[in-house]
Amino acid sequence: MSGIQVRSAGTETSARIRVSEKMVLWADKIFVMEKKHKTRLKEKFPEATIEKEIIVLDIPDEYQYMDQELIKTLQSSVEPYLK
Repeated sequence: MSGIQVRSAGTETSARIRVSEKMVLWADKIFVMEKKHKTRLKEKFPEATIEKEIIVLDIPDEYQYMDQELIKTLQSSVEPYLK
């Protein structure tokens, strides 16, 4: 979508790109796939997440990186929050 900047990162230590406090502070909205991801963010970055809107999309984190089905699901799930 025009005018929207996005960054992607994981909460697991094995993630290719791990979320950082700097990323959390940068974001206006934070989307996570599962509730456990929100919990991890709040535990790891308690001060940075205090006033952040963290939206749980309820998408099982069972997809491979760049899976086309996941991309479509993410696009349709976040769209209502970006209007």
